[in-house]
Amino acid sequence: MTGIEVTRLAGACGAEIGGVELSDNLGDNAIGEIRQALLDHQVIFFRNQTLTPEQHKAFGRRFGSLQVHPQYVNLKGHPEILPVLKEADATQNIGGVWHSDLSDLPAPPLGSILYAKEIPPYGGDTMFANQYLAYESLSEGMKALLGPLKAYHSSRTLSDAHTRDDRNAVRSTKLRADIGADPEINLHPVVRTHPETGRKSIYVDAPHTVRFEGMSVAESMPLLSYLFEHCTRPEFTCRFRWQVGSVAFWDNRCLMHYALNDYHGQRRYLERVTVAGEPPR
Repeated sequence: MTGIEVTRLAGACGAEIGGVELSDNLGDNAIGEIRQALLDHQVIFFRNQTLTPEQHKAFGRRFGSLQVHPQYVNLKGHPEILPVLKEADATQNIGGVWHSDLSDLPAPPLGSILYAKEIPPYGGDTMFANQYLAYESLSEGMKALLGPLKAYHSSRTLSDAHTRDDRNAVRSTKLRADIGADPEINLHPVVRTHPETGRKSIYVDAPHTVRFEGMSVAESMPLLSYLFEHCTRPEFTCRFRWQVGSVAFWDNRCLMHYALNDYHGQRRYLERVTVAGEPPR
């Protein structure tokens, strides 16, 4: 018996996990229960945690190797940790759009583990959208249309030099000056199958997905625009209110997320490790 408690957060996705200290050297049974909760609920949350950078990384490595973010400046001395920071004088945050992390890579992440260290008294929630439900709610005709399609995912929003400078001027988490000018572009299925659950989900997102294979941008955009809107319908979502010591662990293979920017004049600081994944199938 591990003593781990799982409490559903919303109808669409999300659960809070109790009875566990992530800083401990957790046994295989506890890690197995946490992994199963992630598969069952797509995003899981822990409260009142205290993690050093080494403990944060050690917990992440129980689920796979850690990925160094290819574009943002990482935490000094800990390249596997991404500081998710908005200073009080910044006007924009990072992640303030519905997206799937790093879908432009040939092997996008399995998931991300975000740990809250400083939280404003209000605002700064994160929303999550279940892409299993987005797929399963489609008509049979739309499923048949999307099934064979592939789409190009690009890092264009972060790799352009002018865009980088503009973003760095209003955001506290900075893009690196040495990132290449040529965007990363990779082709992924529009409907992917989860490697552990076998369930199908929609795999497109507005910041990264530019067009379908064999089609122009103009030809692709009407259907992509429909999918971007459909995939974030309120009934597919949950919303998490952060507290200092909260941890969120989301499955990037079947979920999108959105960091709300509604706490102007307040400082918000979290740290993230990212678990490496495999090419979508």
